[in-house]
Amino acid sequence: LCGGTHVARTGDIALLHILGDSAVGAGVRRIEALTGEPARAFLEQRDDIVQETAQLLKTAPDELAARVAALVAERKKLEREVSELRKKLALSDASAGGQAQPGASAETPVERVGEVGFVSRILNDVPAKELRGLIDAAKQSLGSGIAVFIAVNDGKAGIAVGVSDDLTDRFDAVELVRLGAQQLGGAGGGGRPDMAQAGGPDGDKAAAAIDAIRHSLSEKQAAG
Repeated sequence: LCGGTHVARTGDIALLHILGDSAVGAGVRRIEALTGEPARAFLEQRDDIVQETAQLLKTAPDELAARVAALVAERKKLEREVSELRKKLALSDASAGGQAQPGASAETPVERVGEVGFVSRILNDVPAKELRGLIDAAKQSLGSGIAVFIAVNDGKAGIAVGVSDDLTDRFDAVELVRLGAQQLGGAGGGGRPDMAQAGGPDGDKAAAAIDAIRHSLSEKQAAG
């Protein structure tokens, strides 16, 4: 605060408001603050923001923190509910092509690729971060089989592949997800033999990615 700035008496400083502090070296910290008229203007602006926010949330200013905390908790609860609904929709019956449709109620149909159960879905506007949970649920529902879910958002795609434990000695989720990622214009992909994820910029190639994985499963079984 000093830094060469001096006053005749402390009363010249008047109001002082500390903005924060930061480290400038070993054992040395710098305090940043406003004084006088700039400090008063800053606090008035902050008070205006508090008053406007309290009015928007229909609460008193001194109850604002509690109101915001309640809204955050409610939002998290709704996000969990939406995630569960997405999971149910993704695992529900779907029309040809693997596009999950609202209002479907039957369980996810399982196709057979050779002797292996296979479930695939293309999910529009589902966050890619939710794919892992969807794959886990699909594997549990399958018992034995392979699940491929692709989430398409703003033209980009995230892909996840799950392989049930009894099949990991024959099929590798990482290898399969990389096949799908190539079709999506991506490269690489990582995870474990039973669960892997990747992504790519070409969400419109989602069906081709699923077909590539399906074809690989068929070829590997045919080769013995």
